[in-house]
Amino acid sequence: MSVFLQQLPALIGVVIGALGSYLAVVRGDQARFRREREARWEERRLAVYADYARVLKTAVTLAYRVASQLGNDPHPHPLPPEEAAPLIAEAATARDAAGEALLLLGSTEVVERARDWVTCVMEMERFLREETRDPAAWQALLERQRAGRQAYYAAVRRDLALPPGHSARWPLPPAPHP
Repeated sequence: MSVFLQQLPALIGVVIGALGSYLAVVRGDQARFRREREARWEERRLAVYADYARVLKTAVTLAYRVASQLGNDPHPHPLPPEEAAPLIAEAATARDAAGEALLLLGSTEVVERARDWVTCVMEMERFLREETRDPAAWQALLERQRAGRQAYYAAVRRDLALPPGHSARWPLPPAPHP
């Protein structure tokens, strides 16, 4: 028994060392799992944010082209409203689907900035459905849309902890006067 008692401290040391090693490995694995999970969700959010911006930009480009046909915008590829109608409807459908993914994965701030941006885009579409011919009013809508897009991208960058990006604001040629 005395031999056992003499070796008991060493045995306890081995058990404590093994237990400590096990706990360190488990905690390390948990931390790695959390980091990997966060990275996966961040990648998914980035994809959703980019997809939403892409489908909204498609609608904006169509709006530019129709506005050009109506004499409101200098876009070089005018598109008659009747030809644009099915394309705009398709863009709206894509926007709705992308918006649902945004609601599911987006941060509150990003969703709010997306709502501001899309509201302006919908106003642009209404402006064109009414076939309004008012370049000054159109330019005001464009400025609001650009500001909405810039705010959306800034919110996305903050949410994903990305560095500030380009504002995408550069001088455009003035609209031709009929």
